[in-house]
Amino acid sequence: MPLSKLQFRPGVNREITAYSNEGGWFDIDNVRFQKGYPEKIGGWQKRSSNSFLGTCRALHPWVSLDRDQYVGVGTNLKYYIDEGGFYNDVTPLRLTTSAGAVTFAATNGSSELTVSHTNHGAVVNDFVTYSGAASLGGLITANVLNQEYYVTEVVDTNSYKIKARAAGTSISDITYEGQLNPSLVAANGSDTGNGGGSVVGAYQINTGLDIGVSGAGWGAGTWGRGTWGSASSDAIVTNTLRLWSHDNFGEDLLMNVRDGGIYYWDETNTLSTRGVDITTLAAANKAPSVAKQVLVSDRDRHVIAFGCDTEANPGVQDPLAIRFSSQESLTDWETRSDNTAGELRLGSGSEIVTALETRQQILVFTDTTLYSMQFLGPPFTFGVNSLSENITVAGPNAAIAVDDNVFWMGRAEFYVYSGAVQRLPCLVRDFVFSDINEEQLDKINAALNTEHSEIWWYYPSENSSEVNRYVVYNYLEKVWYYGSFGRTAWIDRGIFDFPFAANADGYIYEHEIGFDDGTTNPITPINAFIQSSPMDIGDGEQFMLLRKMIPDVDFRDSTAILPDVNITLDVKNVPDGTYSKTETDSFVKTQAASVSARTEQLDFRLRGRQMRFKIESEDLGVTWRLGSPRLDIRPDGRR
Repeated sequence: MPLSKLQFRPGVNREITAYSNEGGWFDIDNVRFQKGYPEKIGGWQKRSSNSFLGTCRALHPWVSLDRDQYVGVGTNLKYYIDEGGFYNDVTPLRLTTSAGAVTFAATNGSSELTVSHTNHGAVVNDFVTYSGAASLGGLITANVLNQEYYVTEVVDTNSYKIKARAAGTSISDITYEGQLNPSLVAANGSDTGNGGGSVVGAYQINTGLDIGVSGAGWGAGTWGRGTWGSASSDAIVTNTLRLWSHDNFGEDLLMNVRDGGIYYWDETNTLSTRGVDITTLAAANKAPSVAKQVLVSDRDRHVIAFGCDTEANPGVQDPLAIRFSSQESLTDWETRSDNTAGELRLGSGSEIVTALETRQQILVFTDTTLYSMQFLGPPFTFGVNSLSENITVAGPNAAIAVDDNVFWMGRAEFYVYSGAVQRLPCLVRDFVFSDINEEQLDKINAALNTEHSEIWWYYPSENSSEVNRYVVYNYLEKVWYYGSFGRTAWIDRGIFDFPFAANADGYIYEHEIGFDDGTTNPITPINAFIQSSPMDIGDGEQFMLLRKMIPDVDFRDSTAILPDVNITLDVKNVPDGTYSKTETDSFVKTQAASVSARTEQLDFRLRGRQMRFKIESEDLGVTWRLGSPRLDIRPDGRR
């Protein structure tokens, strides 16, 4: 009996039933498509053994003039600059007190200290560094007090609490798996002092949330949704996620905490210095004090602030305002005839969600409209044009540029801009958007993997508060697939050999390296599989008999001594029925054998109207690509 090749359409289709998708793939995890064929994705490993505090949702790579390689790391608690896997804390300060403004009070037998400071402005998890403190008289020594602490409780506007910890250890040294693990020190009966009159407190900018807090009621949801006069049942985010934007001004770094200040880090001041608010720079002239995003226009060298305060109303944020500094200046923002500074205001939508620079223009997304912002030159400097209305973008990090094209995830659709806005046909659309946590949309982040021509969107599933799934569009092959792990931020390879991704565990991972999961120690296998839709003979009027298979799997680059995969053939009799019989077998390719010389075969004896095919791997050091296996399949009667 002649053998039949098993050929499946590339990509996954979940828009129709499994049976109606005959000849295609229906389920997948940790598998991609290359040249039309499925293969296991690459592995990942920790960039270093060091971890950072908080959840990172922004990464930014650049190279200094001295060729130092940096990565900006923005978390809900800190801002770091990573050099060589070491996290240097450059979080800006919001306040440095005068001497004596801060005092301490201890309780015998407790590590908890009450800190008094009038109008301190701190929130829980804020960080403050004390200096100039004297011993409280017992175990709470000056060395214990004069170090960095985080606020564990806010008592009132004039006091808060910290927990005394052993001296001589920096915050970075006691960070483990993204968490603080200090060795606490309990006060004794001699700790009756207040730290003296020389205590200075250096407060870092307020920390933010790592999860959006939602509510419901009047005004929730999109305007016009629901019955007039009724409270909305839609969940809305009332306390927003801490997000950062950042860009380079030369070799220096600009960073903006969303709906907060814009900060500047000068590379010549070394990694031991912190970022400073641009409004405090010596030459600052009417610089914005609050913004949703900051960006440096590469073509014309303007610093641009989106959703910022205006020149006429400093300190009052306008969510649709755009301001830009004078060319080649980060300090001169005053609109004058002798410079190129200025401002614009968008006319559609309620707020700017994000902005993205392409080779030709800057695309600006509001919650309803996409605008093009282009450099015109004096006297107007920039102009904006509406490109499309009634579009959505899922969050500030849900769009990504690929050359002159921009792809993004909306609230119910995928889109592409390539001279015009179009909905992107997606064969897993319902599968994705029916299982997404709409209260945490700001956590969605788009990731570009140019090595494989892929755009990944990491998103939180319906029952998860953190990103735990992904959907991928291969823009070269125009196919879709998905999987079940999450990353909170991503940068493509460029100045580094591999893509970098941040995880919620407080580590950065190098991706597309090896074939295994490096989040654990020791490493664990990446379980990968792909499963077809059922297929039958003709229109299913006949049963089929399956007797053997000649596999076609490439194990190149596997590091396992005997790399193997499992192949499963399932059969059933009707589309809505159950698979009544399953036989699983495995085959092994030795290191000495080549794929072209493979002669192994799998022997089956299966009978049914429909059959589906599955290939999976669950061992260390295994990678594979499926080709065109051949199957001995023959009609076997109607009953």
